[in-house]
Amino acid sequence: MLKRFIAYYKPHSKLFALDMCCAFVVALCDLFYPIIARNIINIYVPEQNLRLLLLWAGALLAIYLVKAALSYVVQYWGHMVGVGIQGDMRRDMFRHLQRLPFAFFDENKTGAIMSRMINDLQDVSELAHHGPEDIFLSCILLIGSFIMLSTINLPLTLLAFAAVPFVVWFAISARKNMQDAFKESRVQTADINAGVETAIAGMRVSRAYSGEAHENSKFDMANSLFISAKAASYRAMAWFFSGSGFLTDALYLIVLCGGGLFFFRGAINAGDFAAFLLYINMFLKPINKFITMFEQLQNGMTGFARFVEVMDEAPEDEDPKAMDAGRLKGHIRFEGVSFRYENSDALDHESRVISGLTLDIPAGRTLALVGPSGGGKTTLCNLIPRFYDVDAGAITIDGHDIRSLTRASLRRNIGIVAQDVFLFNGSIRENIAYGDLDATDEDIIEAAKKANIHDHIMTLEDGYDTNVGERGLKLSGGQRQRISIARVFLKNPAILILDEATSALDNETEMLIQKSLAQLSRGRTCIIVAHRLSTIKQADEIAVLTKGGVTERGTHSELMALGATYAALYNYQFRVEA
Repeated sequence: MLKRFIAYYKPHSKLFALDMCCAFVVALCDLFYPIIARNIINIYVPEQNLRLLLLWAGALLAIYLVKAALSYVVQYWGHMVGVGIQGDMRRDMFRHLQRLPFAFFDENKTGAIMSRMINDLQDVSELAHHGPEDIFLSCILLIGSFIMLSTINLPLTLLAFAAVPFVVWFAISARKNMQDAFKESRVQTADINAGVETAIAGMRVSRAYSGEAHENSKFDMANSLFISAKAASYRAMAWFFSGSGFLTDALYLIVLCGGGLFFFRGAINAGDFAAFLLYINMFLKPINKFITMFEQLQNGMTGFARFVEVMDEAPEDEDPKAMDAGRLKGHIRFEGVSFRYENSDALDHESRVISGLTLDIPAGRTLALVGPSGGGKTTLCNLIPRFYDVDAGAITIDGHDIRSLTRASLRRNIGIVAQDVFLFNGSIRENIAYGDLDATDEDIIEAAKKANIHDHIMTLEDGYDTNVGERGLKLSGGQRQRISIARVFLKNPAILILDEATSALDNETEMLIQKSLAQLSRGRTCIIVAHRLSTIKQADEIAVLTKGGVTERGTHSELMALGATYAALYNYQFRVEA
């Protein structure tokens, strides 16, 4: 994992090298002060040499000015290295998410994914900047101060360093508890983010059902788990820092007492003793930095580990020999297709959503799917664009197994209009243009006209530049649906899937949209999933799909004459609607 982390420094190697060089010079600047202070106390003050005193004071001022300039570079450009690495990781994660199978998003909450991308990578950014820099500076100060301490008084130096192993031992032994506690804190942070994201997205529903108290209770429970996890992490951190602080204080006490005894015996003079204490402070500084860095290290590496977990998720598999589909005609055939979702624990026949399905849909024909909920209608529609892959059997289009076609070229030939329309937070123009990102304004307007939404758009103050809001909430359901239809008109696919496209609309709006859908379906292979059977009477063929497969198939009049499941459903709906 460390190798993968280091690889992200490569694009920023020059800036990182500049940061390290400046940090190195800053560390050297810190090493000069005790030497100059030692000479002032031992030589210039006793000899009353004002000229050298002022000269070295000026040299020290120049050193501090250089240090200040280089510290600016370290603080600004060093942080920019971390920001750059964070940006690269976020880019890689986002692009990887675009390639993950739909099953991943079925199992992972949106808020939890966002927490990994934003919160976790922020801590990785801090580690990416401060980690190498702090380690490098600490090593320079440790080595430099040890050398300078040894030149002043070697026995006292060895006495001071004898306490270091105890500090190291404590830090290592306490590290495991911190690591576990911080990992649990990350999990709870992601959970509470996911809960808040869901609660805010569903605010209208909770208000409509007076569910505020229930939502507050759910949040309070998640919040208490978050607080408990944070408390455990801070408890482990408090034990770590208090114990480490005591050991470093004890080390300073040893040097102070030992140096005092050496001074009483004449083994060290006042200037050397003062310089020794200054260098001990400098020696303790990197030790304390190492100790404080453990929190940053735990945060950063835990965040990177969670980043790696996502990056290690297998993307949608693609046959290396897969070919571009080009422009398909749309002859779809299901041959013995079976499928069940990955989160189903059962392996028996009954757990399958689709089992042994064989179905042929000629190019340019309209097939309507009806049947009970859970019969596999929506699943069948999701299998055609390979949102999921079949467990057994094959789906072919124009004689090509869809697994032999690249996903991008396959999906380019398929347009989907679903009941739950998703619009991006942007303008109407941007949302329609999603059907063809290279489309001209004239193409977009023509698509809107075909979808019967152009006239309404022109009544808006900003026209096609009107912002639709998050998920299109500034528009009515019918308006959102017509924009999604315009999007498909612009895409101009060979295959059209209408999954409950009008079931959530009122009758008047449905009639308007049915006209648009009829025009959209013309000349394409069209699969319609509908519970409102009056909307599919004109379909070329209707299939009744249950867990047992296709139990009936024919035109509306043929199925009504058959007097079986479809006829019973239709007559029941007609009686209820009447």
